[in-house]
Amino acid sequence: MATTLDSPAEPLDTGRDSADLAAFGYQPVLHRKLGRYASFAAGFSFVSILTTIFQFFGFGYSFGGAAFFWTWPLVFAGQFLVALNFAELAARYPISGCIYQWSRRLAGGLIGWFAGWMMVIAQVVTAAAAAIALQVVLPTIWSGFQIIGTDTALTSRDGAMNAVLLGSVLLVVTTTINVIGIDLMARINSIGVTIEIVGVLAIIALFFTSAERGPGVVLQTDQAAPGPYWAAFLVSGLMAAYVMVGFDSAGELSEETKNPRRVAPRTILLALSVSALGGGLMLLGALMAAPSLSDGELASGGLAYVIMSKLNSPAGSVLLGCVAVAVIVCTLAIQTAGSRLLFSMARDGKLPFAKALATVHPRFGTPVWPAVVIGALGIGLLVLNLGNPAIFATLASVCIVSLYLAYLLVTVPLLVRRIKGMPALDDPTLFSLGRWGIPINALAVVWGLAMVINLAWPRPEVYTPAGGSWWQLWAGPLSVAVILTAGAIVYRFVVATKDALPAAETAPATA
Repeated sequence: MATTLDSPAEPLDTGRDSADLAAFGYQPVLHRKLGRYASFAAGFSFVSILTTIFQFFGFGYSFGGAAFFWTWPLVFAGQFLVALNFAELAARYPISGCIYQWSRRLAGGLIGWFAGWMMVIAQVVTAAAAAIALQVVLPTIWSGFQIIGTDTALTSRDGAMNAVLLGSVLLVVTTTINVIGIDLMARINSIGVTIEIVGVLAIIALFFTSAERGPGVVLQTDQAAPGPYWAAFLVSGLMAAYVMVGFDSAGELSEETKNPRRVAPRTILLALSVSALGGGLMLLGALMAAPSLSDGELASGGLAYVIMSKLNSPAGSVLLGCVAVAVIVCTLAIQTAGSRLLFSMARDGKLPFAKALATVHPRFGTPVWPAVVIGALGIGLLVLNLGNPAIFATLASVCIVSLYLAYLLVTVPLLVRRIKGMPALDDPTLFSLGRWGIPINALAVVWGLAMVINLAWPRPEVYTPAGGSWWQLWAGPLSVAVILTAGAIVYRFVVATKDALPAAETAPATA
């Protein structure tokens, strides 16, 4: 049944976090060891500007030319609207599996379950898509990483097959880390994020100190794809749309975060804002420092081409090594968030094999089977696409469309609830949008709908650049149809009879 937005009284200190969780009907079984930086690192590493901008810079530039830069602040503005709503929900519901938990408390069990289902699928595909980013970096550092064939380009058959191999090895490593425990995961993630931030700053400094043209380059459209520029601009905007997601990861780890009602909202907003600032400076610096804007290298080689052209030395390899670290912690963070979402849904009996998926290892304090399932499905997805040159664009588009739809299944019900009247938080010092809630929420919904349409639109230049089957061209809409159909089958035969929330979740917390 659907519940109200009334929530238990907020904890005044971290010592009450477990009691706070129990008031929602859940026993604390995960290890609560994450502080503010580790929480921030979870969101920042999911966004991972080094990973995703290195992956997608060439894509964006090849369509929009240098002026594609303006898609970056535009997408940030839209996603920040979504993040503001998520931050308010993180203050109300500090529970793992946040997208699922938020949606089901706003719109009831059916909508909430589909939000969780689509988010799980998105995170599996996102983990696979992030893992293959090693192909963009490692062979550039050392040719020995090109184990299969000789062509390192991700859009070639050799490059796609080698990407599957490297990505599968990485998923095995991240699965092992996730199984061992949150302590190890948080330590590796925090160190990795620190290295990534240092790498971002170093790359920005390199670009700006070796610029070959001024910032006015962002007004140039001469290298854009043929046709009306607005169409090319919309396609190039997919780069930023692919990058600025996953900032809600701090909410996914709420049950392992100290004082999550206060920490998670701040780190959700901070992770997205820092990523946007660092990424914007990297984009601008790369356009200013590129040796040429018209020789085709910037579109094919992206940021790696600019770095190595400016610093073709061991120092350049070190910077690319920072990117490789970013790819690793990005994949780790995605898998961690996905495993907590699986755990949260299974704990409510909303998935097949729920008992096993909801079991937490007594020593490690981690949901072992969800981590294994996310890793295994990610590897299976890569193997299924073995040798497919379009694997990169296809995987990215499918996972991001699913993720944006999952976000909409939170923001739309939240807007409905705001219009009907949403009770204020018991603690006025917690994050809240107040009277700005309805307009910000409404804009977030409009933004989300526009992005889903733009992402899923069947463009040959995106889905079948070298030719391909009709199903590849329609991969976005078809994937959504398949995910929803499979979800309906699972829900009908596994979940429908277990669709009530625990009664304790609506009860007020004791003082």
